[in-house]
Amino acid sequence: MAEGDGLSVAPLRSLDDFLMESARFQIPNLKDPDKWANRVIQNLLYYQTNYFLTYLVIFAVVGVIHPTKMFCGMTAVGLAFGLFYYMTNSKQPAAEFKKNHPVLSLLAVVLGAYFVVYLLGSVVVFLMGILLPITVIFLHASMRLRNLKNKLMNKVEYLGMKKTPMGVILDTLGLEQDFFT
Repeated sequence: MAEGDGLSVAPLRSLDDFLMESARFQIPNLKDPDKWANRVIQNLLYYQTNYFLTYLVIFAVVGVIHPTKMFCGMTAVGLAFGLFYYMTNSKQPAAEFKKNHPVLSLLAVVLGAYFVVYLLGSVVVFLMGILLPITVIFLHASMRLRNLKNKLMNKVEYLGMKKTPMGVILDTLGLEQDFFT
């Protein structure tokens, strides 16, 4: 385990344990969402290094298949977030520009809309590069039955003996582990 600032990186689980012969899969009981959520959270914690690696590999594959669209989509999303941040944090200069240059403001809005529509396919490819790995990880975590080692390692993290990156992410999202109910 690598350690840095109190964070432990979970070991990479074997492919046999993660996906192959010793792995057991079952469709979760959709009528018991608490048990299903518990299974997902526990698997996210136990296989977190495998999931991070899976995410990077799928994201890279989508990027290799459509490199130009991926780059354009990343750029468009980055510009949209940057513009949104600028507009929400500096209302006064934007309002003055709009008041002093109404034709230029209208032209900027029309060109911005055209840019978004033109790059919509690229944005979809970029979002697919982000969401496809998340979907694959969620499906694996939902269907992978837990084993004894999985349960034991998750209890150790729950008791606070180790803190891992996935544990921090789940805590930030408000998804707390509930072992004793």
